[in-house]
Amino acid sequence: MTVERLDDTAMAAGTASTTAVPRGVGSGALVASALGLAVRNLRNIRRLPSAFLPALMMPLVQSIAFSGTFFAITQVPGFPTDRSINWFMPLAVVMGASFAGIGIGFSTVRDLESGFYDRLRMAPVSRRALLLGPLFGVWVRTLILMVIVIGTGLALGARLTGGLFGLAALIVVGLGVSVVGTGWGLGLAYRFGDMRASAFMQLGLFLALFLTSAQAPLSIMTGWLYYVARVNPFTPVIDLARIGFVEPGTVERPWVGLVALVLLAAVAMGFADRGLRRLSR
Repeated sequence: MTVERLDDTAMAAGTASTTAVPRGVGSGALVASALGLAVRNLRNIRRLPSAFLPALMMPLVQSIAFSGTFFAITQVPGFPTDRSINWFMPLAVVMGASFAGIGIGFSTVRDLESGFYDRLRMAPVSRRALLLGPLFGVWVRTLILMVIVIGTGLALGARLTGGLFGLAALIVVGLGVSVVGTGWGLGLAYRFGDMRASAFMQLGLFLALFLTSAQAPLSIMTGWLYYVARVNPFTPVIDLARIGFVEPGTVERPWVGLVALVLLAAVAMGFADRGLRRLSR
């Protein structure tokens, strides 16, 4: 047994003791247990930076590389902004938030393989704590990511055209998409129980987000991608994320993106809940 595994075992014992609260205690115990799991998840940033840094570096590299490589896209007639960083930085935030969510799936697979998750499931607390705890941790990770990526984008010349409302919309979308990523990652982790799930976690979200208006507005898209992006529920979500960085009036029905985000989050967490029930059987 390696030193890392010994350290992980000791930490697991400490976490199990903090989450084992008396059976029958109400919502206070649920929140306390969820917060204990969230703190453990955040500690893993220091213990396992390799599980967090890629989710941070990917949106930074993406926003810089895409806005530099495709800067001429702003010359296309009808393009909704004259700055490429305004178009690609919100996309990078959404991608980073989604991968922060599926990072929880990776951590859960690790706990399943080590046997630690069995101890969590035997703790006398509500099963919902196993879903809420990781979710709380993901929200903190996503906020850290958004501060860094948005700050970098503004430093590179991004212009906030929608004021505080536009910034709030991007933050809401980032947090919402992290819920989608968390539910998707946890659901697959519960069903596979090993690292086979990782490929489906990444590929599924990657395709779902890029088969949208990620690279160009629907108004200038052609071919099969236009029809796929038009019905993809992530398209209005990404549009909502960009509402504060494009010309006013570009996003005509922002409420559609909000409704799509809520539905996607509900479906993803329902997928995770069913997977946890299946795991318990």
